[in-house]
Amino acid sequence: QVQLVESGGGLVQPGGSLRLSCAASGFTLDYYAIGWFRQAPGKEREGVSCISSSDGVTYYADSVKGRFTISRDNAKNTVYLQMNSLKPEDTAVYYCAAALPTVRLRVNPLQPHNYDYWGQGTQVTVSS
Repeated sequence: QVQLVESGGGLVQPGGSLRLSCAASGFTLDYYAIGWFRQAPGKEREGVSCISSSDGVTYYADSVKGRFTISRDNAKNTVYLQMNSLKPEDTAVYYCAAALPTVRLRVNPLQPHNYDYWGQGTQVTVSS
């Protein structure tokens, strides 16, 4: 059974840091691109970051560039999202998702519709 499980969310003050984890089971992450997405109340789900399957190329939304870092540990079948300098506008439910490499994914790696498997999400709240 293919499963993705996010963890590491919580409440943090502005300027603080969190590290989210996305653990996979039932399949090997090596062959999949992994994306992180977030959805705030009343807003559409948006792409935050992605790491490719083969060469580890990373992509970031402009809103998180320089603050967030995505990485993968294939030995642990886990992908991480290190989030620094958090802002109140980063508050959302964060999801990880997996996608096999396709042309459409290469064209738009942060488009949620290009992903096949999703986790249940973890809440991140940035507030003083």
